[in-house]
Amino acid sequence: MITCPNCEHQNPDGAIQCEACFTPLPQLVNCGNCGQPLLSNATFCGECGAAHPFKGSTEAEGESSPPPPPVTPPPPPPTSSNIPESSSPPPPPASSNIPESSSPPPPPASSNIPESSSPPPPPTPVTSARTQLQTQTASLLHLQTDTALELPQGLDIIHVGKPNDQIPPDLDVSGLPDSEVVSRIHADIRNEAGIFYIEDVGSSNGTYINYNALPPGNRHRLRPGDRISLGKGDLVTFIFQLS
Repeated sequence: MITCPNCEHQNPDGAIQCEACFTPLPQLVNCGNCGQPLLSNATFCGECGAAHPFKGSTEAEGESSPPPPPVTPPPPPPTSSNIPESSSPPPPPASSNIPESSSPPPPPASSNIPESSSPPPPPTPVTSARTQLQTQTASLLHLQTDTALELPQGLDIIHVGKPNDQIPPDLDVSGLPDSEVVSRIHADIRNEAGIFYIEDVGSSNGTYINYNALPPGNRHRLRPGDRISLGKGDLVTFIFQLS
């Protein structure tokens, strides 16, 4: 075995380079005095002690034998040939694409502007219609005095009658002529999302819609122009109105 002087790897006899680090290995030569084999880098023979007379010649032989790394020369020719070939084609497509791409963008940009500006107007009338619905007010026109009594806003149930200790009226009719035929707790008007209903809540003289008696507990949907009479004899009469 031949020990590598660089990494001390054990290499087989006859090896020229170290298997681990590729360092040139000393070769076995015969001693010029006693003929015993010894390493070429030995300074004297281990058997007879004579100085190694072939050290200079063996080192020259060892130095001339290992130069086998001519692997790098082949890559330069292909790289040099590829550079001019790859550098020449890019300029023509770059110059040809610039004028073609620069001309089309202006027309689509100008055409989209008028199209996008036209649709916004339609939603505006919708909001105005909603505001008109929200601002509608309901009122009862008293026919005997031609007085309009506006229904209180923000109430889901509007109590119609005269002052009392149980359910104070939201629409007080005690100041109207012939109000004695109206009960203190006479009727309720319900506001359900802008739709109005009236029902009799157990009055003494009843509630009449368009001259027809409204049974207690039944509801009637009010529409503009409906005639409401509180009590008998059509003495306290109203016309339902929306404005």
